Amino acid sequence: AKVDPVKYRQDLLGKSPRALNVLNLAAQQAKWTPGAQQPGNGKGRGVSVLNAFGSYFAMVVDVTVTNGEVRVDHVTCAVDCGVAVNPDTIEAQIQGGAIFGITAALYGQITIRNGRVEQSNFTDYRILRINETPPIDVHIVQSSEAPGGIGEPGTSALQPALANAIFAATGKRLRSLPVGDQLKSA
Repeated sequence: AKVDPVKYRQDLLGKSPRALNVLNLAAQQAKWTPGAQQPGNGKGRGVSVLNAFGSYFAMVVDVTVTNGEVRVDHVTCAVDCGVAVNPDTIEAQIQGGAIFGITAALYGQITIRNGRVEQSNFTDYRILRINETPPIDVHIVQSSEAPGGIGEPGTSALQPALANAIFAATGKRLRSLPVGDQLKSA
């Protein structure tokens, strides 16, 4: 649309105050300046907004892409899940969901050969390692709405923000995941 990604979403979310609120909070906490240039030099930022299971999420993901390899540098999430019954659990669920989402987006492929799954354990199924895990900041909106779900949305909100960040860094729009070798020629 050739419009700042946060501004584009803000304009679309006028009738959804909870979604707009988490978007604004995530952008503010990530220090996203609408209209500002993307970082450049293989760096990019992406944003996503999600409403699922009665909760609203917005994520900002910062990446660096070097020689086709993606490194997630930082994740900022704002969530309105209604009444936050246990904020520490909410934060942990979102962080775990983000890590799972990064793993799935970058490496999550199961292959079948002769009718059998080839991967048997973490020795041959690539997952995000501790040293690759970015800082994940979670900001919980104080809300009086009914409690919503918190487990799956962290994963679901992460992947489009990551794909948008990769696009910002490379100019290449991914149409499938995992990323694999799609960026080797980018």
